[in-house]
Amino acid sequence: MSYEHILLAVDLTEESQQVAEKAVILAQQSSSTLSLVHVIEPLSFAYGGDVPMDLSTIQEQLDEHAQQRLTEFAAQQAMPIKQTHVVTGHTESEIHRIAKETDIDLIVVGSHGRHGLSLLLGSTANGVLHGAKCDVLAVRVKG
Repeated sequence: MSYEHILLAVDLTEESQQVAEKAVILAQQSSSTLSLVHVIEPLSFAYGGDVPMDLSTIQEQLDEHAQQRLTEFAAQQAMPIKQTHVVTGHTESEIHRIAKETDIDLIVVGSHGRHGLSLLLGSTANGVLHGAKCDVLAVRVKG
């Protein structure tokens, strides 16, 4: 099967490069374009929205730092990256939104595969798989 536009979803951890290598090989084999997405969960998600202070400045700093790291990550890849996306929101729904808006036909995500149902797919990979309107490749990350 050949893909035209592949979206690589990365969390910018050290394991992201393992997933990127698979995505780059697949993109090169099928002469696809490759785009990247990194999703930042809003601080209000982590703290339940009950924080008695304004988190917007901290959130902006996180966004800027993530954009810088994603740009550096893109530059390290063995092929040109068409687009990079740093978005804030719920990881799975933001990946689905970007995939739909940019006509993605394959999403590549990393999977840690821990225990129970997550043994087959990590929770993020599982969430991406179950809402995607295109193919999803979960790459097993060696931790």
